[in-house]
Amino acid sequence: MTNPTETKTSAAVTYQFPTDFWWGTASSATQMEGAAFEGGKGLNIWDYWYMQQPNRFFNGVSATEASNFYHLYEQDIALMKELGHNTFRFSISWSRLFPEGVGEVNEEAITFYNNVINCLIDHDIEPFINLYHFDMPMALQDRGGWESRDVVDAYVQFAKTCFELFGDRVTTWFTHNEPIVPVEGGYLYDFHYPNVVDFKRAVQVAYHSILSSALAIQAYREREQAGQIGIILNLTPSYPRSQHPADLKASRLADAIFNRSFLDPSVLGTFPEELVDVLQEQGAMPEMQPGDLDLIRANTIDLLGINYYQPRRVKAKASLPNPDAPFLPENLFDFYEMPGRKMNPYRGWEIYEQGVYDILINLKDNYGNIPCFISENGMGVEGEERYRDTDGSVQDDYRIDFIREHLKWTHRALEEGANVKGYHLWTFMDNWSWSNAYKNRYGFVGVDLATQERTVKKSGHWFKQVITNHGFTE
Repeated sequence: MTNPTETKTSAAVTYQFPTDFWWGTASSATQMEGAAFEGGKGLNIWDYWYMQQPNRFFNGVSATEASNFYHLYEQDIALMKELGHNTFRFSISWSRLFPEGVGEVNEEAITFYNNVINCLIDHDIEPFINLYHFDMPMALQDRGGWESRDVVDAYVQFAKTCFELFGDRVTTWFTHNEPIVPVEGGYLYDFHYPNVVDFKRAVQVAYHSILSSALAIQAYREREQAGQIGIILNLTPSYPRSQHPADLKASRLADAIFNRSFLDPSVLGTFPEELVDVLQEQGAMPEMQPGDLDLIRANTIDLLGINYYQPRRVKAKASLPNPDAPFLPENLFDFYEMPGRKMNPYRGWEIYEQGVYDILINLKDNYGNIPCFISENGMGVEGEERYRDTDGSVQDDYRIDFIREHLKWTHRALEEGANVKGYHLWTFMDNWSWSNAYKNRYGFVGVDLATQERTVKKSGHWFKQVITNHGFTE
């Protein structure tokens, strides 16, 4: 990688990125594809949950149609090329490829994903493929989902099938996207199916997710295909309220639970001692088999994707938790709202651009400066139609500001030696967002849900210029 330069003059600052930097966007199958009941696809947990509780989804909107990438992928990929993408991350729907999660492979799914991969390559856009993005096949959820060791085995077979079918053209793979989110959402905080609140079961889900990642990495390397395989983690720096020892301990515990729980085994092959201590104290150690820890230690990642949206600020507990309530991580610390913080009011998230720098420097100093990239960063805004111009394009200067400020801190980390290789926005076009549906819009490209018409936003044109110029000047 060529070294970036920052040129300073009395009039402007230029943030120059390497010529081989990865510029693009990220997406997921359930949020983008649509065609939920077409092409031989089986039910996933989102299809099923919507059938049971449509009221849990914003405006009662399901992922059935989503952004219709399944039918419109050719025009969407052409638009990606027009906007300068050289990489694009998407996921393969497990329940589209294996309608029952195991067994017979769906030939229509093979055709679809082959067409998408080939179309991307024809447009000089490198496909980055993620294997699991929150969309457990319902047939496997009925068998216990990630709580079940059998489902881990089924996932490994799914991964092997993907490597066999697509690995001749795809050379960048990821085992999971944000694996802690199904743990939090499905087994702690009731915002994903199966809506369980049980710390011990959550730990088992997390452990099996880590194990499945290591097993998929092992399977990939056994094939000796040319390429690299990694994982994508949502890293949220845990900042203490103060330097008081109690606040510092709170931040270390939050970091161990929410970040290092997946980061350490994925990169270092080990688990943080602080986390193990908590699990032992709570009687929540996962069920393991002999050889598991050796397997995890031997199959660490080649590449780390970093999803960064917001920081986590914590402080020491102000009061004792209810001893009869379910144990949750917040039993160990309280969340802290920093006075004067900058907010995205639509998502309720703090905007703290320096966080991306702090993540990258931590990886440089404590994780062997592993090759990494910003695999998601973005700003969801409700009611973007307020900012439409006469031509229908959204004048989203707020998104440009958000991206630019995060890129400045990414650039600073690059200059200080961080091994960061790219930046992907979440997301290319407005897509369906789990239980929030289309409440907040994230894309470079606006989507009219009534017509599925695509319109490039101001940020999309701006980002193209950044890519063309390998950076930007202020």
